[in-house]
Amino acid sequence: MKENSIAGLVTEQNNKETVSIDVCTTRELVRMINREDKKVAEAVGEQEETIAKAIDVCAEKLKKGGRMFYVGAGTSGRLGIVDASECKATYGVSDEMVQAVIPGGLGTMKDASLGDEDDFEAGKREIFSRFVSEHDVVVGIAASGRTPFVLGALEAAGEAKAATVAICNNPNTPMQKLAQITICAVTGPEAIQGSTRMKAGTAQKMVLNMISTGVMVRIGKTYKNLMVDLLVNNSKLKERARNIVVQAACTDEMTAEKALQRCGYQVKEAIVSILKNCGRQEAKHYLEQADGRISKIEK
Repeated sequence: MKENSIAGLVTEQNNKETVSIDVCTTRELVRMINREDKKVAEAVGEQEETIAKAIDVCAEKLKKGGRMFYVGAGTSGRLGIVDASECKATYGVSDEMVQAVIPGGLGTMKDASLGDEDDFEAGKREIFSRFVSEHDVVVGIAASGRTPFVLGALEAAGEAKAATVAICNNPNTPMQKLAQITICAVTGPEAIQGSTRMKAGTAQKMVLNMISTGVMVRIGKTYKNLMVDLLVNNSKLKERARNIVVQAACTDEMTAEKALQRCGYQVKEAIVSILKNCGRQEAKHYLEQADGRISKIEK
């Protein structure tokens, strides 16, 4: 076996608990997969301290106007795209603030065979082309912890003095040597050998959820546990916005709706306009003075 053979990775081992998955009943198949999935949260939980460190580093960069880049290939890359895209919808941040980088570009979302994850130099070029600097943070994602495209991106990020974070599912990997912080949720062999879109991918999604949510909380995109910077662009979100204003301002639905209409469906402004009994412009002023944090205005 070659020293760097993929067969040596934890995620590539055979799972003795699921060897009969092709001959068992469908009910038992589901039970096997569910049993394996239950191990994921525990593996992620063991990384709580490291995840918290990553959140603090990322939040500090974004507070100062920096950007966060998710870099991955295959399943890892697509999970990065999903998480980055949700940040704008949920927290109203710009497309620039949180970006996803994947070999072959966004078109590979439809066809996993596109893009060359083995191109180390391409990963470096992606970082350099975005003018990444010490103000930014690059998060590399790879179950194996050794994907060349991701390694190239992390190396380039280090050269640019950016903060670097690695998310992987195998210990002692090349990514760990390049990243300042490594989040390694060891989820073990997959139910289907080598299908890292399963437990490894689920762990990555959980970690990305924690990072993006934690960062947005830290930069003031929530009030208590309410998403007060959401983009309101359909009827469902209008109703959600109204419910949030009702809770945050301790008011009724009619008052909340009128405030939202006056404030162009900017939820934060609507809440402050009710709390301070003021118009939209004054609400904006209060928010500016409080660095966008409603909790500071209350006091």
